[in-house]
Amino acid sequence: MMIEHDPAVRAVEATLFASEAPMTIEQIRAYVGEEVDVPGALGKLEEHYQGRGVELVKRGKTWHFQTAADLAHLLRREREESRKLSRAAVETLAIIAYHEPVSRAEIEAIRGVQISKGTLDVLMEAGWVRPAGRREVPGRPLIYATTGEFLTHFGLASRRDLPGLSDLKAAGLLDPVDLALEGFQGLSAVESGDMPEEGESELEIGEESA
Repeated sequence: MMIEHDPAVRAVEATLFASEAPMTIEQIRAYVGEEVDVPGALGKLEEHYQGRGVELVKRGKTWHFQTAADLAHLLRREREESRKLSRAAVETLAIIAYHEPVSRAEIEAIRGVQISKGTLDVLMEAGWVRPAGRREVPGRPLIYATTGEFLTHFGLASRRDLPGLSDLKAAGLLDPVDLALEGFQGLSAVESGDMPEEGESELEIGEESA
């Protein structure tokens, strides 16, 4: 049966197109019904849209349609409205990505300096970091992790796509902060041994619409 005539596949396709945000299998199933083979339908759709102008992609545990990467430049309209992340925010984001879930104290231990509450607030406002519960130790500190939006922004299917230890060692990078920073697009290199400061990096939070 062609997917155009498969009611289950059509239902999943319509649900994803209508959604304003990426959806998990469980979220899709809530719309199309428990009897629908959602993973199977997603597999058929992914194959059907492969190589087309619009593709079905998986980011972490969520699925969504997006413009094919090689065609994005045709539709991109950027507004001149961007904010640069401070170096402290860039390093904090990198540490969370490589060590999540981590507490504020653990982030500070890796960076070697204290971080302000505002640093984490900026990352959460950008949608890249989220609270991930509390660690079951005395004081029950809040712990943080990256989000699906973080994966989407950096073009990662999962955190496993971050540069591996062997890649980082081959690059001659040993410091945890420097290693983590090397994994992100558009970040300037951090000099070995240089203590982090609240300066500006090359990573920007911009707004785009297609």
